[in-house]
Amino acid sequence: MSFVVTIDGPAAAGKSTTARAAASRLRFLYVDTGALYRAFALKALERGVAPDDLAAIERCTLDSTLDLGGSPDQPHVWLDGVDVSDRIRTPEVSEMSSRLAALPLVRHWLIGIQRGLRERGPLVAEGRDLGTVVFPDAEVKIYLDADPATRSLRRYQELHRRGMAVSREDVGEEVGRRDARDRTRSESPLIQAADATVIDTSKLDLEGQIEAVLAVVRAHPACPRAEPEG
Repeated sequence: MSFVVTIDGPAAAGKSTTARAAASRLRFLYVDTGALYRAFALKALERGVAPDDLAAIERCTLDSTLDLGGSPDQPHVWLDGVDVSDRIRTPEVSEMSSRLAALPLVRHWLIGIQRGLRERGPLVAEGRDLGTVVFPDAEVKIYLDADPATRSLRRYQELHRRGMAVSREDVGEEVGRRDARDRTRSESPLIQAADATVIDTSKLDLEGQIEAVLAVVRAHPACPRAEPEG
């Protein structure tokens, strides 16, 4: 089995950016599990499927294909053979994704897809239940966290950079709702794995986050060593 690094944590804790950079420097596959949920949420939205219509949701899983690719610096997610990477980062998709993620049938379907990616080689995967459910045997488990105010600000800045007209108040409420759903859902709730290393990113800049994660990964005796380029 390939060497696996899981990075879990709540929304806007810095998982995606940190995981991408860590995967790039380690030359591992980068697995953005949130992108898979978002891509499926996009399909449900475009079909007009309600998140409580379980029959319609199941039909969507049966005729949907999802895949990840690209480099850690330029990751892509494909839905039914179409690159939807630029269409899955809206507040609407984020809200629908969080609601669909609470459904056992969606989680079980996507867990199979996520585990299949391990066949491609060493990977860094980020999400919310990777160290507890998807890859409970991962060699390295990291839990990134930050205080709510810091996470709300980061989410607001991300959306602002994308040109989306949102208010700080609305973003804070969205992050709070996602936290509540992720932590209280009956299926795979967001919890810290007992053997995870916790890294609080509230006072860390991006480079500090990346180096903190890399230090934990590289300290593992089984960590594959990348050959130098050139």
